[in-house]
Amino acid sequence: MKKLISLTVSATLVLSSFAFTVNPSTLKISKIDVVSAASESSEPTKTTTPAKTTTKTPAKTTTKKTTKTPAKSTTKTTTKASTKTPAKTTTKATTTKKAATPAKTTAKTPAATKTTSPAAKPVVKEESPYLDGVYVAYGNAYSKGTEGAKVTIKAGKITAIELLRTSPKVIDRDARYNYSGVWTAYETMKKNLLGKTREQAASVDVVSGATRSSSGWKLAVDRAFDRALKTKPQGETYFAGLHMGVDPQGKYMVTVSFDATKRLGVKVSPLNENGDVIEDSALTEDQYKLVSSIGSEILAKGANAVAIAGHEEEFKAAVNAYLDAEKNAKIDNGVKYIDGFYSAYGNARDKGVERADVYIRNDKLVDVKLYRLGTNLIDRGETAYSEVVKANAPMVAKLLANGSYIANYNDKVDAISGATESSHSWNVAVERAFEKALKTPGKAQYFEGTFAGVDGQSKVLVLVDLKADKVVKASVSLFGADGKLIANDKLTDSQKALIASLNEGLVKSGSKMALVAGQEELSQAAKEAFTDLLNNASIKQNNYKDGTFTAYGDASNKGTNRADVTLRNGVIVGLKLSRVGINMVDLGDKAYAEVVKAIPTLTQNFLKAGTEANTAKVDVVTGATGSSQGFKNAIDRAFKKAEIVEPYKAAYLNGVFAGVDKDKSVYVMVTVQNNVPFKMEVIFLDKDGKAKTADQLTADEKTVKAEIETPATGALHKYGYRPAAFGTTDGVKAVSAKVVDAIKTALEAAGR
Repeated sequence: MKKLISLTVSATLVLSSFAFTVNPSTLKISKIDVVSAASESSEPTKTTTPAKTTTKTPAKTTTKKTTKTPAKSTTKTTTKASTKTPAKTTTKATTTKKAATPAKTTAKTPAATKTTSPAAKPVVKEESPYLDGVYVAYGNAYSKGTEGAKVTIKAGKITAIELLRTSPKVIDRDARYNYSGVWTAYETMKKNLLGKTREQAASVDVVSGATRSSSGWKLAVDRAFDRALKTKPQGETYFAGLHMGVDPQGKYMVTVSFDATKRLGVKVSPLNENGDVIEDSALTEDQYKLVSSIGSEILAKGANAVAIAGHEEEFKAAVNAYLDAEKNAKIDNGVKYIDGFYSAYGNARDKGVERADVYIRNDKLVDVKLYRLGTNLIDRGETAYSEVVKANAPMVAKLLANGSYIANYNDKVDAISGATESSHSWNVAVERAFEKALKTPGKAQYFEGTFAGVDGQSKVLVLVDLKADKVVKASVSLFGADGKLIANDKLTDSQKALIASLNEGLVKSGSKMALVAGQEELSQAAKEAFTDLLNNASIKQNNYKDGTFTAYGDASNKGTNRADVTLRNGVIVGLKLSRVGINMVDLGDKAYAEVVKAIPTLTQNFLKAGTEANTAKVDVVTGATGSSQGFKNAIDRAFKKAEIVEPYKAAYLNGVFAGVDKDKSVYVMVTVQNNVPFKMEVIFLDKDGKAKTADQLTADEKTVKAEIETPATGALHKYGYRPAAFGTTDGVKAVSAKVVDAIKTALEAAGR
């Protein structure tokens, strides 16, 4: 975070920056929710102030009284909460309105009636008050983030749901970085919400140990139903409560409280380089004055806030964060795109192509990663052209500052010097990613333009021009033994004839073209490459992220099996298998002889299998049965790490996972069952990377080993959640720090 420039502001302005427009006071919004990261369930009623059907507090969710008289329950809950937070004070007025809102009387859908009395079959099926579609909404915010839900509604019921847990910057952070109480709550809540009507969803019990998150998810679901209403509530613009927003560049988080019609308070918080809030106590006096003045201006004027001279960029970022919060708060937020992750390709040519992986929230780009792929369509990383490598970070900054792709892209103005072609292609990729996210997609199946595809074993490159979902032109190139494309003047006559035949066949028949006699292998490769390029050109998002994912099989006291799996469109296009020792270093030819022999065979078989389902069917190699299965497990785990939307969202994969410290002096095995770490074993290594015997251990090492290996009293190991160094002496502290370092590495390997 850049150091903020000194700004002189009067004491009155500082205090007023967090004041409310109604009945002003000096209470800061930061005090609206002071629950710390370690107190997930300490304030169960704080976030459960839904304006409509989620009117029950967690403690009353299943009570008969609450179910029968939701309006009465709402008033009681809101009144109680209002004594703690300004945002809750406004909810009472909102709730009173809503009890009489005509739109809410339609919330009892025919489906709900059918659920409560299965035997009853209405003669006339009433029309659902909700529009079918995918709706994203978020619960009430707090300093650590908020809960969200991406809900698919059909005929008034939830037919699909993804539960989200955000930090200020991240749209859905990995489950293992959340409170441990939330780990098991995802699946329980998802299972209980699926298939429910709005009223039924409001009655779902919260999960013990994850009260706040469960209530936040229920509130998000209820708000999603509000957004799906064909007729929105009259006289209501906002969801009453606290709402969070972040600017695309990640400079500020702005938290805003709203009642049904207006904003009541604003707090501006700087973010650090990790995207986390910098607390008030850590701000310098000048930083505090600046964010206070920005907050006052936004409170008074909203998006029309006027910047103080010399701080235009800070004001612009904060206003963008405010707009993000306001869209989260609006019942009808008018978004064109569905929040989430999307990946797309730019303009392909025989030298390669660019790819962009983006996250979109409230129609804005909140994160983007840019890649330059080679002719084999695998990321070149730092081996790409030097000017393209240099252009990556500036182009990322330009796109984030824009908050989207650049609509009227100009090579002279918007391109990064020295990488004009790649800059333009990256912009096209981001634009296509946004098109994939459209709430109302067009009728086309594929983007128009030139797209590339390569078979899984990189034998053939196919370039195709697509227009109106039709192949206009195809161009096939062959890879040589060196992995490079064979130049036209180096092709043999038979290769030229093959290419001509393949070009014609692909234009006429696509992947259904007949194999060329005598060239069946390359013909099949061309068909696979054609399928690959259609996936690259598809407007529909794939289920897996592209890229290289590292995963391990189950570990033992001898080491483990590692797989570096490169995926494209859910197919393995690159693979490296290795056997690592207890120092997690590749053993190479020093591994068991049968494993060394098996690796080339398994590599080829897995590459041919390609997909997650097919790799699971690959036969083990005789003499290396255990290692073969270990590699299969590693590949399966790599696919799971690549999932965009996880069918089963969990903190950790099940199995035995290994990790070492930075010095490679400690090897730790962590056993995960029911997606929770519950057992750990510590092995200390000598300078040669071999396990120390019991009599070689120091007293400090024995102390730490005993502490770590002592069985946990519950399902979760005591060092399975945010492990930290321990000890009463310097020696124990030093050893425990190394062991904890190894534990964190093992948990990272086990993470989804």
